[in-house]
Amino acid sequence: MSERHMSRGDEAHYFDDDPAVPSDPVVVDVILPDAAFTMETDAGVFSRGRLDAGTSLLLRSGVPLATTGHLLDLGAGSGAVALAMAQRSPGATVWAVDVNGRARDLCRRNAERNGLANVRVAAPDEVPSEVAFSALWSNPPIRIGKVALHALLLDWLGRLESDGTACLVVQKHLGADSLQRWLASRGHATERIASKSGFRLLGVAPAR
Repeated sequence: MSERHMSRGDEAHYFDDDPAVPSDPVVVDVILPDAAFTMETDAGVFSRGRLDAGTSLLLRSGVPLATTGHLLDLGAGSGAVALAMAQRSPGATVWAVDVNGRARDLCRRNAERNGLANVRVAAPDEVPSEVAFSALWSNPPIRIGKVALHALLLDWLGRLESDGTACLVVQKHLGADSLQRWLASRGHATERIASKSGFRLLGVAPAR
């Protein structure tokens, strides 16, 4: 479900620390060419009841992942990206990071449900400062506002390994092209990897 089609309750609360909307869980099956898992979704967490189109584009893009080290799902929600990463790279540690406590609980349960012991769920300030990431994948929370989004991305992109990469999926009408230009202006070489259904998938390198 794209941000454009979210209910007002989900849109208002999915990036809150403690969503005020009542819990209303729905279990969904996700089937990808090289991974499959079942996950619980809920109100107050992004993309309740389905795999949204942007995340689907990211997970079906064929972008390679490191097989070891640390991988990051930034803004993990109920964990679709983290679960796919963990299945594809069982020898890596996948950090599923979200400010939303309900999302973190969902993600933990979903990792357990699918037997994925290499997923570590954390709030942003719970990730040790010495951890650096070989890959960062995210469907970032555009609606937190440009200033907050830019600060968020610069912070976490700064934790990439020197040869690491980030993949960000952003709706065109929510500023994907301007975000690409801004990242480049901050020293992050950024290319469009894919485009579909109004979404851009951006590949981002560490800053020069």
